[in-house]
Amino acid sequence: MDLSDLESYDYKLPEELIRKRGVEPRDSARLFVYDTAENLVVHDTFANLSDHLPKGSLLVLNETRVVPARLVLRKETGGKIEVFVLANEIRNGEDTVPVLVDRKCVPGMRLSFPDGSYFEVVSQRENRFFVRPVSEMALGELLDRYGSTPIPHYLENGNEADEEMALRSRYQTVFANAGASVAAPTASLHFTEKVFDRLREKGAGAVRIGLDVGLGTFSPLRREHFETGRLHREHVTVSAEAATRLSEAKRKGNAIVAVGTTALRTLETVVQTDESGVARFAAYEGETDIFIRPPYVFLSADMLITNFHLPKSSLMLLVEAFLRDKGADRSLVSLYEEAIRESYSFYSFGDSMLIR
Repeated sequence: MDLSDLESYDYKLPEELIRKRGVEPRDSARLFVYDTAENLVVHDTFANLSDHLPKGSLLVLNETRVVPARLVLRKETGGKIEVFVLANEIRNGEDTVPVLVDRKCVPGMRLSFPDGSYFEVVSQRENRFFVRPVSEMALGELLDRYGSTPIPHYLENGNEADEEMALRSRYQTVFANAGASVAAPTASLHFTEKVFDRLREKGAGAVRIGLDVGLGTFSPLRREHFETGRLHREHVTVSAEAATRLSEAKRKGNAIVAVGTTALRTLETVVQTDESGVARFAAYEGETDIFIRPPYVFLSADMLITNFHLPKSSLMLLVEAFLRDKGADRSLVSLYEEAIRESYSFYSFGDSMLIR
């Protein structure tokens, strides 16, 4: 496929179906279940996820943490400047931090925090600036104290401190543990301890992997993506233990359930078939820029939990590729149109879909 095919991934969404805040409890979100083998749709709630998974399923969870990456600092002239810290691009051993800014900025400037700490602007590369933090606090502490949660523009965000604290909790999975993302792996936002308890009762397990989500997940697709077959680069981590458990699940024929497009991208980055044709997973820490779009043969996951995505996005193409690989009778857009008729909520805080 090429860039022109994107028009077939458009759909009309009523404004009222964009949920602006997360539901409580989290698992009260609705669950749109599509059984590809039976061509059957079932409407349920996420709390009942275990009812739709086979016994012995292995869920793959992205345990990345969302960091409060948006800052409002002061230039030396006293004017405000918004600084967006690309936390997912920070690498160990580097003494500068990549950022985006909303005002004119040049190397040599100081961008100051209220306590006197500052970012020294060191260099510029295309639209990114590289700054060196000068502070008695570590960068993580500066962000925790002065930063705000980088939610998508279509979500409400209050300016009061208590709003920010609530948002930091709600726009974060209950199992977030490592890494640094500037957007949440939203398919995972519906999980609660009660959901995990019910999964365990059914004999389902879980492994954790990591993909640090960057702003590229919201970027429009361009011709070069189709020409190169590559997307934005994101950092992924798969431990040896996770790889072993995933390979064992494949050997036993247990269903592997990717929780979100980030988990599925990670799995497809580290999977390959052995000499007998059985999928095997490798431990890995590094970058992925894999661009999954139709047609595509998946080696890793048997099922996918995902949210309802923005039109003409790379995420829609990935989910459509998954549907086609499973031989689905229906397209993703047709499923979305049914979800709209049934008043499902869309996007980051929206409802969930299970493709099985």
